[in-house]
Amino acid sequence: MFEQLTQLVQQYGGDAVVNNAAVPNEHNEAVIKETSSSIFSGLQKIASEGGAEQLAGLFNGTSKLDSSNPVVQQITQQLSGSLGEKFGLSSADSAGVASGMIPQVLNSLVNKAKDPNDSSFNISDIISSISGNSGQASGIMDTINKYGMQFGLDQNNDGKVDVADAVSLTKSGGLGGLLGKLFGK
Repeated sequence: MFEQLTQLVQQYGGDAVVNNAAVPNEHNEAVIKETSSSIFSGLQKIASEGGAEQLAGLFNGTSKLDSSNPVVQQITQQLSGSLGEKFGLSSADSAGVASGMIPQVLNSLVNKAKDPNDSSFNISDIISSISGNSGQASGIMDTINKYGMQFGLDQNNDGKVDVADAVSLTKSGGLGGLLGKLFGK
């Protein structure tokens, strides 16, 4: 997942990084990598702190992915601090880069995850990548199970929504298929 995330950051890094006079050209690539790392570690942190519902909210597409979104705020603050510390950017410049990148990248990630014709991101890969251990993945899947039974996600009719159901749904329609069933889209 990290490689695909880095590609999204590179895609949106033109104006916020490459064409930004506040970011010295010799730091462009490193700032792009730092942005990818901050997004990935920010999602991991949310997962490790029991933010399964917050992550589910991120991917359901009903809340705006702008500066008012708590996930966007958390990752933007993390990246802004990191850019100032590692690259000597001013607070305003760091905040400008972070706020110019994070909402765009997360919007693209969510849109790709919801697109049944785009298999670059799927639920099992995202959960595995950001949870890092089976306990956290289990917690995220418990949240999906909590809400999933209400939305017909029990694909194998075993009375629970688990990884087998997620895999079945992702194979039949990617993360978009899963999210479509989960959130009625």
